[in-house]
Amino acid sequence: MYRPAHDVAGPGLRTLPAATAGRGTSSTGTGTSGMADLGAPARVQRDVVQLRPARGVSARVTLLAVTAGFAVAGNYYAQPLLPAIAADLDLSTQGAGLVVTLTQLGYAAGLLLLVPLGDVVSRRRLVLLLVAGSAASLAGTALAPSPTVLYPAVLLVGLLSVLAQLIVVCAAAMSDERDRGRVIGRVIGAMAVGIVLARSGGGIVADTGDWRRTYWLAAALMALQLPLLWRVLPRTLDVPVQGGYAAALRTVARLLRREPVLRRRIVYGTVVFAGYAGLWTSLPFLLAAPPYDLSSSAIGLFGLAGVAAVAAASFAGRVVDRGYAHRLTGASLVLLLGGWAALWFGRSVLAGVVVGIVVLEASLRLVTISNTSEIYRLRPEALSGLTSAYMTCIFAAGAAGSAGAAVVYDRWEWVGVCSAGAATTLLLLAGWLTEQRTRRADVNRIKTDRADSA
Repeated sequence: MYRPAHDVAGPGLRTLPAATAGRGTSSTGTGTSGMADLGAPARVQRDVVQLRPARGVSARVTLLAVTAGFAVAGNYYAQPLLPAIAADLDLSTQGAGLVVTLTQLGYAAGLLLLVPLGDVVSRRRLVLLLVAGSAASLAGTALAPSPTVLYPAVLLVGLLSVLAQLIVVCAAAMSDERDRGRVIGRVIGAMAVGIVLARSGGGIVADTGDWRRTYWLAAALMALQLPLLWRVLPRTLDVPVQGGYAAALRTVARLLRREPVLRRRIVYGTVVFAGYAGLWTSLPFLLAAPPYDLSSSAIGLFGLAGVAAVAAASFAGRVVDRGYAHRLTGASLVLLLGGWAALWFGRSVLAGVVVGIVVLEASLRLVTISNTSEIYRLRPEALSGLTSAYMTCIFAAGAAGSAGAAVVYDRWEWVGVCSAGAATTLLLLAGWLTEQRTRRADVNRIKTDRADSA
């Protein structure tokens, strides 16, 4: 079984970069044989712009990060608004929870069907089209008079919000491998800010009189990004690959089959994100009921705890650039388990809710950045395919977590949600410990081989 050198050797035993080890690619990682191995189209020209020599590229990454924040926010506007939406449209708890579930399902579908287009068509054009479509779908949600219109509208919001992941791909392509973790951390940090604004700002706007105003404001903010991106996005993102859309989709399936590191990282990401999505689906119902009886704006303010994720993203980017992604993953899981314990006490102690949210937000970003940095080292020439494979699984799990949390909360309330989150985290931590033992055996083998050859 193939193991990338960086994944086995660990920080003191690096050999070749993952893009070159055992791949037959050039030393710069820009060759095309990696895609040929997958039976996928070869790149005509890699659309990489180095960050170091061009200050303008750094400014573009900043704009991309801001846009990613607005884009990913579309998945989270509804969470603090669920009680208000349920009251306005006469929905049950499960019916309101379906708004979040459909948004996540739409996002998963977009990751599978739209993100691979980033390796087929002009990324610049695709970004602009998704921005325009996102603005229109948010406006459609604001206009929804009934659940029969609302549900398809939020599905479309989720579908087009994959703009955020396409932006991660663009930013990664504009960086070299030495700085990729920092660049990804920068964009994911901006996405965390977008989530914070969606939850806190959305609830505040809704309390001014109507939850629909949140979506009108979101549509306007997204529309404002369009002329800026049209003017600033580089033409170097307009380099497509040979082949077509069907070949790009086949590449996603082959990556899942042939990359064990990708599959392991998907397991970590799906379990963590399913619990996270379940938390934010059930939390508004806990806070809107006794003993708290909070309004939508007050519930939304709990999203400010996500500020911790911004600091965590910056820290994680530096750590993974030094080769400690696996250790960071283990530490994140231990932290996550503590977060679920704090949330369990949140059924009667508000401080437990606050501490738990901060810890879960930070843990999710740490896991996400360590996962993303690891999988992007596998095949730099297939960034869109790797993103599609990984994030489709993540948000499918998020949809399942949202739906499952609504059912669990109806039957076992808050204690059931927290117990399920803690149990799945314990299973994941056990898997990480098993992998740790395997990695140590691999490192010892590498040391022995080197000593024998010396």
